[in-house]
Amino acid sequence: MGRLKDIKAVIRRELRLMRQRPVYLLASVGVMTFCCIFFLTLLRDGFPKDLPTGVVDLDNSSLSRNFIRQTDATELGKTIGFASYTEAREAMQTGKIDAFIVIPEGFYDDVLSGRQPVLAFYVNSLYFVGGALSYKNLLSMVNLTSGAVQRELLRAKGLSEEEITGLIQPIAIDAHQIGNVTTDYGVYLTNVLIPGILEAIIILVTVYALGSELKYGTSRHLLEKAGGSMSVAMAGKLIPYTILFTVIGVICNLVLYGWAGFPMAGSVWNMMLGTLLLVLASESVAFFIIGTLPVLRLAISISALYSVLGFSLAGFTFPVEAMPAAIQGFASLFPLRHYYQMFVQEAIFASGFSGWYMQAVYLLLFMFLPPLVYRRLQKAYIFQNYPRK
Repeated sequence: MGRLKDIKAVIRRELRLMRQRPVYLLASVGVMTFCCIFFLTLLRDGFPKDLPTGVVDLDNSSLSRNFIRQTDATELGKTIGFASYTEAREAMQTGKIDAFIVIPEGFYDDVLSGRQPVLAFYVNSLYFVGGALSYKNLLSMVNLTSGAVQRELLRAKGLSEEEITGLIQPIAIDAHQIGNVTTDYGVYLTNVLIPGILEAIIILVTVYALGSELKYGTSRHLLEKAGGSMSVAMAGKLIPYTILFTVIGVICNLVLYGWAGFPMAGSVWNMMLGTLLLVLASESVAFFIIGTLPVLRLAISISALYSVLGFSLAGFTFPVEAMPAAIQGFASLFPLRHYYQMFVQEAIFASGFSGWYMQAVYLLLFMFLPPLVYRRLQKAYIFQNYPRK
């Protein structure tokens, strides 16, 4: 009962500190609220539309004008005409357009005579999404135009529609986009960005909460409240943050899979469990960082670097399997990587806990990090022999 009383005393002390220092709630609740609103608003359309695409029409024929109209009618493209290659190049260099196409002089005559006209694409790959989608849209329109021309020529030769289809498209493609049928960028990005930001906030706020006791010289007062027990001090100090971060994670899940209507093939309760494991793993990483480097300034810097690397190595933008072998192993050191694998198995494939139990094990393994630096942080709290600036 004495230990329980000490834990309650430490919890009350921590809640008082959270009220006195708005940075805790601002950096957690405030940042997560802003990020949810920002990403759900920014990606509310799900897919980039009306990307500015330049067209240099040197042929000015009925076929080239029809090609421009068809490209402009697509959901992706919004064509902007230019009189010359130089004007289009300058527009792309200044960011006014993402790509442009040059229709050469004599394009229509070459098509009718069976010669192979060359259409030149110029894509600004610095803006990866805009450039890639603009290129894809232009390539699709060129292929459709080519197919339409071939269809008319084959019709003139007296071939049936079935024969024409077999010649133009000898292999029919039946594509199934599992888990994101509409190719919604909101579904693709937000499902991992929000948990990733939550992980970063957990690590940074936990490091600050533990490190501020050293920076402001209050660690001995904390141990006094805890009856001299470091384990009681850490339990009482981290319980409020664990509850806070878990509640934030649960609300984010309800917003994503309830209000926003993101695809959820599995159980949302399993996602809640995964969120809890992410919170515990992230707090364990934060404890390890501040225990290894009991200087708040250095620990915050390392935490920020670690959190940013977690996004790159999670595997949702570039597959980890395609990275070098050494990097693949390094990716396992980030809780977000295992959370992403859990999300894929649960939300997309609905495999249930049996499909991602190993990810749960990996996240629980992070909880073995704090004991490695427990004594070091305890000595830092007792002796306060580390620089505070």
